Amino acid sequence: MTAPRNVPSVSVTYKRTGATNKSNELGMRPMQERAYERRGEQYLLIKSPPASGKSRALMFIALDKLHNQGLSQAIIVVPERSIGASFNNEPLTRWGFWADWEVRPQWNLCNAPGADDIRVAKSKVKSVGAFLASGDPVLVCTHATFRFAVEELGIEAFDNRLIAVDEFHHVSADDDNVLGSQLKAFIARDKVHLVAMTGSYFRGDAVPVLMPEDEARFATVTYTYYEQLNGYEHLKALDIGYFFYNGPYVDDIAKVLDPDQKTIVHIPNVNSRESTQRGKTTEVSEIMHALGEWQGKDSATGFDLVRRPYGRVLRIADLVDDGPERHSLVVAALKDPAQKNNRDHVDIIIALGMAKEGFDWIWCEHALTVGYRSSLTEIIQIIGRATRDAPGKERARFTNLIAEPDASEDKVTEAVNDTLKAIAASLLMEQVLAPKFNFVPKGAGEDTDFDYGEEGYDASRTNVGFNEERGEFQIEIKGLVQPESEEATRICQEDLNEVITAFVQDKKVLETGLFDGDHAGGDTPAEELTLVRMGKIVRDRYPELSETDHEAIRQRAVAALALTQEAAKEAAKAAANGGDGTKANTALIDGIRKIAMDVRDLDIDLIDRINPFGAAYAILAKAMSEDSLKQVAAVIAGKKIALTEEEAMMLAERAKAFLQERNRLPSLTSNDPWERRMAEGIEYLKRKVKAARDA
Repeated sequence: MTAPRNVPSVSVTYKRTGATNKSNELGMRPMQERAYERRGEQYLLIKSPPASGKSRALMFIALDKLHNQGLSQAIIVVPERSIGASFNNEPLTRWGFWADWEVRPQWNLCNAPGADDIRVAKSKVKSVGAFLASGDPVLVCTHATFRFAVEELGIEAFDNRLIAVDEFHHVSADDDNVLGSQLKAFIARDKVHLVAMTGSYFRGDAVPVLMPEDEARFATVTYTYYEQLNGYEHLKALDIGYFFYNGPYVDDIAKVLDPDQKTIVHIPNVNSRESTQRGKTTEVSEIMHALGEWQGKDSATGFDLVRRPYGRVLRIADLVDDGPERHSLVVAALKDPAQKNNRDHVDIIIALGMAKEGFDWIWCEHALTVGYRSSLTEIIQIIGRATRDAPGKERARFTNLIAEPDASEDKVTEAVNDTLKAIAASLLMEQVLAPKFNFVPKGAGEDTDFDYGEEGYDASRTNVGFNEERGEFQIEIKGLVQPESEEATRICQEDLNEVITAFVQDKKVLETGLFDGDHAGGDTPAEELTLVRMGKIVRDRYPELSETDHEAIRQRAVAALALTQEAAKEAAKAAANGGDGTKANTALIDGIRKIAMDVRDLDIDLIDRINPFGAAYAILAKAMSEDSLKQVAAVIAGKKIALTEEEAMMLAERAKAFLQERNRLPSLTSNDPWERRMAEGIEYLKRKVKAARDA
């Protein structure tokens, strides 16, 4: 068998300051304190990673709204019943708060008998009605139950109440998303308070969670992944890697599944390309066989017992088995509160659709997923299973095991697409895990909240400041356009990752950026991606904004992506030279400072000339076999699309600025590929005009 090839896409090291778990006098951790400061807002959106304490933050906010803001009741809405346990009773006064969180048993509908299905969800609507008529303060129910209750009882029945939606990324502005349409109606009526919480706000598709006009009404609290992980006590490093395999995945899985690491394995859907087509239970058996000799099942927990060659017995929880009695036994064993802090309770969990969102196993060190997941939200949720802080757990990793494209297969194009999507997810995760970027024009002046390095702030050059506590850069860029509107300012401060997501998930952008740039022997200039393609994405995404706002957003999105990629190269060098030492901890920060120091003025033109996919291609070239890489390039070359009229218009617009700067039009014979591309845009339009005139 060919050994799987690793794509070490992301490797991030953190300082372990311990700040994440420190509480104030009210018993609030940093994220919770930040959210509580905005408790008076009618519409509040909390963006915070898994395990950052969103559930308890909501308890603090809800209690204040009930006791001090005049709301009559609070309704907590969760995507599935298992997550309802996060809102069980909590004695908050024990840690300094002024009230306890209490939900009367009959009003936690997630604990009521029945399965997670539509029929059971509908049956609980009467209970919602009874709660609204009662004087009790808190109800917990699923998204499905809430949707049906709103349909039956009407929007008006919920007036003067708090509606808190956990895992808010399940909501969508799409008209077919019922909960999204209902929330839009609640906002239009303006008689409720809304708190929305999510650890993965963007979606894998093109549909926004909220429309801009609705989102503008929400105050946003953001707690970044960098803040969360940097403030842990134990977990120091996170690795995200992609491995390629040939043949059935079960033949190679043992090469990436370390039995000495606490692991959650997500096997592929039975209808996916990665499935062996031998049945999901057979695949689970083959994974266990790859680990050792099956010894039977533990009667108390239902866990499978597998003996390793050297004698150790692994305890494996099979969540794929459809047998209702066995499945219930295993699920109950995993949820047993008495075993929550027992690291040896279980060693490996094998799942298909479970053990993702809201699944809390702090000991998980490795999340291993077979097959590409089309939703970035799902990937983030899976990675979140491994990023809990726990004693003795210094390193965590996420591995995506992907089938290498095979020219002999009919579905080679599908395999290539999956490979590209995996690289896109890697780029996005690197962006999510990086500190927050705050871009300002050169000469903006020193901000005492930021550390500008050993030499301090120097007004004669561009400066890079960093706030360790907030995990935020302040980067001066010459030629930076400032946003005109409040909405554009908000996007520049809060939503750059949303724009970057749309950019790297654009199929044409990704294919061109990876395989037709100069790093791959192609002829596409970086500016075609950073100026034309990113410009189009920004305009399409925010059509109501001005050209100045479009350019301000475009520049910042390009800068955030390019600087992260370039700094990652420096981080990789530091990790290789300094291991896990102090240098590795600051490598990303040092890398961005180095980029700024290498030139006297860090200007936007320089940044626009960086192909943001060059680093990803270098990784892919090392990870794939030469034949497979050539094959991927050939498939993409065969789909190369000629210039479109819209792109020609955008190139012509850029040519106007070129004309103003150099007093001449771009030349088709220039040695500069970007100048040639602008000239091609002009020529395309000339031919178009001539053809229309001659017709």
